[in-house]
Amino acid sequence: MRLYLTALKPTDSVTDGFLPAARALGCDVTILTDRPEHHRDSGAEVLDCDVRDVREVIDVITHHHAPGAIFSNSDHLQAETALAAAYFDLPGKDWRACVAAKNKALTRRRLAEAGVETVHTVRLAPGDPVPRDVPFPAVVKPREGVASEDVVLVRNDDELQEALDGIGARRPGEALVIEEYLEGPLHTLETLGDESGTRVLGGFGTTLGPLPYFVEERLDWESPPAADHVLRALKALGVGFGACHTEYVMTQAGPRIIEVNYRVIGDHCDFLLGNLLGVPLFERILGVHLGLAAGDLGGARGHATALSVVARQAGAVAAAPGLVTPAPGAPVRLWHRPLRAVGDRIEPTNTNRDYLGVVRAIGPDRASVDAALAAFEADNPWVIV
Repeated sequence: MRLYLTALKPTDSVTDGFLPAARALGCDVTILTDRPEHHRDSGAEVLDCDVRDVREVIDVITHHHAPGAIFSNSDHLQAETALAAAYFDLPGKDWRACVAAKNKALTRRRLAEAGVETVHTVRLAPGDPVPRDVPFPAVVKPREGVASEDVVLVRNDDELQEALDGIGARRPGEALVIEEYLEGPLHTLETLGDESGTRVLGGFGTTLGPLPYFVEERLDWESPPAADHVLRALKALGVGFGACHTEYVMTQAGPRIIEVNYRVIGDHCDFLLGNLLGVPLFERILGVHLGLAAGDLGGARGHATALSVVARQAGAVAAAPGLVTPAPGAPVRLWHRPLRAVGDRIEPTNTNRDYLGVVRAIGPDRASVDAALAAFEADNPWVIV
């Protein structure tokens, strides 16, 4: 069976997760990408394709091997991939749900129209005047942004104008969203849907870095406090089939959605999730796109944490811990994935791009995980000079 995977740049989720899963499922894999030179070492067939244009995707597939599944884990390619799958009558996501989830202004509108929740939001197209009714504090963000890039808290008109000028200079021609600041603990809900319905895998409590930015620094496994509300929101958006990672805040007025990422959770939490549940998560996700049932999704035992090591200053990496995998028989399983190397130049951006490495750990309880993480950080420091 032929699996077509649409991609932009290589990611660990694809290289170390979905490609091995596809091989385990017996698939022949063809990567469609506009950056073929970056995927030559993937071990899969690679075809040059303008993957942002669904007409091009359909044309390339039509003149190659017959598809058994068409899949993407890219935030930017969900709608195009869903449309291509629909063209070939293959299992896939609803392209309208992909558009509504990706476009943060559409997300807010759909949720309000469905009576799920209302968040004061203004869509600002290029050239639009600055609104005068912004409820400060407010958050400015790209309408279709990712990785906390150009997401900033503003407290008055001057800070708002400064944020708009800066983001506009870095992202000319892009629409922005200005919305009320949702204060409270941040959480995630992880789901996987097949033809029979949507299943909750679990969730994480999220610790952010200092405001006015929104860099995720730590995620801790938890029982989701507002799963029912999030599922109502996903249903209103048409989101269900496949993997989805939703972020929400528990405000004093109740849970409110931050964003819906219609793909599996990233930053190595996808690997952590699979390890914690004890199932081949990447295979299960690909399986539903191949027409298979999601099957038994396991059960979490113990506590799990993903800790992102964040660059706090500019400079060059002078020392860094290497790749770490769990020691046999250790009470706490611990992994470290370096994302930078000695000699790399660091220029902090106040986004998830500032991660130096990710440490993930699974243990019998939070205390044992915390102790293992603290010991690892003490013995394996990142040094920037």
